Amino acid sequence: MGAMTPPAPAAFDRQGEQDDTARIDAAIGSFVREFGVTASLHLESCVRCGLCADACHFRISTGDPKYTPIRKLEPLRRAYLHEVSPFAPLLRAFGLAKRPTIEDLQEWQELLYDSCTMCGRCTTACPMGIDIAELVKVSRHGMFKAGLVPERLALMDRTARQWGSTATPGEDLPDILAEVAAEHGVTIPCDLGRADILVTAAPAELGEHTKSLADAAKILNRIGARWTMHSAGFDASNIGFNNGDLELQERLTRSLIDTAVKIGATTVLLPECGHAYGAARWEAAKWYGQALPVRIIHMTEFLDELLADGRIRVHPIGETATFHDPCQIVRRGGLEAAARRVLAALGFELRELQDHGTAGFCCGGGGGVVSNQRAAPLRHKVFELKRLQVEATGAKRFVTSCGQCRITLEMGAQHASWNKRTESLLELVADNLAH
Repeated sequence: MGAMTPPAPAAFDRQGEQDDTARIDAAIGSFVREFGVTASLHLESCVRCGLCADACHFRISTGDPKYTPIRKLEPLRRAYLHEVSPFAPLLRAFGLAKRPTIEDLQEWQELLYDSCTMCGRCTTACPMGIDIAELVKVSRHGMFKAGLVPERLALMDRTARQWGSTATPGEDLPDILAEVAAEHGVTIPCDLGRADILVTAAPAELGEHTKSLADAAKILNRIGARWTMHSAGFDASNIGFNNGDLELQERLTRSLIDTAVKIGATTVLLPECGHAYGAARWEAAKWYGQALPVRIIHMTEFLDELLADGRIRVHPIGETATFHDPCQIVRRGGLEAAARRVLAALGFELRELQDHGTAGFCCGGGGGVVSNQRAAPLRHKVFELKRLQVEATGAKRFVTSCGQCRITLEMGAQHASWNKRTESLLELVADNLAH
């Protein structure tokens, strides 16, 4: 008798020991708690025009209609119709609205996590003003409550819950910074009792991209800033934001603000990271329920202000360059002009991508997709959109202001055997500082 063929691996991951009924109840319970006026109006407003399909890099790259952005909200829409819509009792009575099933949630795990970066391009394309990206975040929260998150992301979530960071426990931060400081020849203060600026990092800056962290230190030391990093709040990670673990994200972001207040800092400086900007700059005030006690600023804003005030000067590079606009920083964050002013100060002749600024295509790895290994084939397809647009400019240099975008684009270039290097805006400024 021949060996039995092993069963095909499940196309979804699950965490915890909940049975299927409990998972459905947890997801729907989370959905229902989110159905305020705004979410309800958005779900009622869709006219099925299909314009969001032509905005989504996953749908464009694959040609598969299942990746149409509004379709990714189907379990959320069905929960709304069945549970809380104005005609929910009638729809239930006549069997016209059905609750999402466990099979639905398992199928939609791929659509919500593997094929959506929450980049918001579909949101800007929607003629009805539906914030599809925000509703995907709501949907992910329900999926997290149901224990139906891609395992790679769930592992990072567990690490962040234990350490307060996906990179390292806070107690190890002083040693890591000492090593980075020694490697790059800069001073990086840690755990100062008083400082004006609390500097935060993206996880990669504590690992493979230490030059970015060292370059931030170089600039801060050049201007004579009183700044520090702090083991009580240092990781500007957005893992909770990406997973749908919004309780974790609130805890991580609050730790940054609370630490800043503790040491008397008036500014929290965020690294070159897109989703960190969204979580800390825009979500934090909602969690606090009042005006924030500190200013939260992205590295791009910081560089732009230093150059405008004459606090730093740079040697002009004098070459052609094109720029990848990080979605959370530009489209959803509004820093389109700031990055271009820094590029102009660097003396670049900017050659814009065909789709740039608020219309720019995502790198394909935001929203946790770059950390979700099973999404790699989709991510590589999306990379081709960006590669072709970059090549069409004929620009010599390719620059971005988000470390996560940079990682994604580097991975895409390696897979495609593309020799165009993705450069950091921060590192370019630091490397060309004028005395």
